[in-house]
Amino acid sequence: MSVFDCHVNRAPVGGRVERIAYTPGKFLNADLDKASEDNERNGLVIAAPAGRVGVVQIAGLIAKRIVCWTKEGQEIGAGERIGMIRFGSRVDVYLPVGTIPLVSEGQTSLAGETVIADLSAAMRTRSFRVG
Repeated sequence: MSVFDCHVNRAPVGGRVERIAYTPGKFLNADLDKASEDNERNGLVIAAPAGRVGVVQIAGLIAKRIVCWTKEGQEIGAGERIGMIRFGSRVDVYLPVGTIPLVSEGQTSLAGETVIADLSAAMRTRSFRVG
């Protein structure tokens, strides 16, 4: 996201917030792959019917303030506001195995409006797992 984008982050799925982990770090350009590992970030794991979904808020070169409005154990709905990152930033979403992406690389998405994936295949796969 650039400094001109809205930086409110929304839940990609509904479910229960299992874990929140804040990691202090650097403030590199958020477009760099290295930013995922080195920059300040806040990760959430959401237990959804299709499996666990990860959301990582990553601070950018100018963004030096990650805000998380959710708490561990909280039930959230798809599209609900979960936090924000002030100024330029990035959000990574990790989806369950079998998920079918519905967006392409570089596509602009609108939080709470753009459907980014079809989780139905992941739900079918999950129902047949043993253990």
